[in-house]
Amino acid sequence: MLASAATGLAAGLTLIVAIGSQNAFVLRQGLRRSHVVLVVTVCAFSDLVLIALGVGGLGVVIERMPILLEAVRWAGAAFLAGYAVLAARRAVTGEELDTSGERSAMSWRTALGTCLALTWLNPHVYLDTVLLLGSLASTHGTPGKWWFAAGAGLGSLLWFTALGVGARYLTPLFERRSAWRVLDALIAVVMLALAVTLVV
Repeated sequence: MLASAATGLAAGLTLIVAIGSQNAFVLRQGLRRSHVVLVVTVCAFSDLVLIALGVGGLGVVIERMPILLEAVRWAGAAFLAGYAVLAARRAVTGEELDTSGERSAMSWRTALGTCLALTWLNPHVYLDTVLLLGSLASTHGTPGKWWFAAGAGLGSLLWFTALGVGARYLTPLFERRSAWRVLDALIAVVMLALAVTLVV
């Protein structure tokens, strides 16, 4: 059982550590120390739900109903493109990290909505988390697959917590406007590239 959990942990971390829209958003919120607990909780909990659905057999349903992924693909591409435009605009105007105690103007509702959209409107989440992890888990047998799922879920929780909370150690670097411009430019490129790959 522990071997299955360890394998799930490794597989989950391997998939989630890759640079993506969700990770970029968590990093940015962590740097601004804005709604970090909310964002980390939503990302980790969403992953737990998706992993459980994949292990429970949702992957089979998705494979038989490609229209669902098609709808998510276009909605996700539109959202990512819009987010890329906003990030590009921030890169042009620039901003500084406020160390006076003031926080981002982004409300918790906006942070929640953005986080949910970046998670649930991303077809790669369904392909990686539901289909791939679900398939890998099924090789561990009936009891073992849930241990695999637990390991993968733990990996998600550890990663998002480290990314959101650990971002504060980069604060000295991001007190400079140029650092924010570089970060937002990179985020814009990543978001736009993801949007293009979804459409193409």
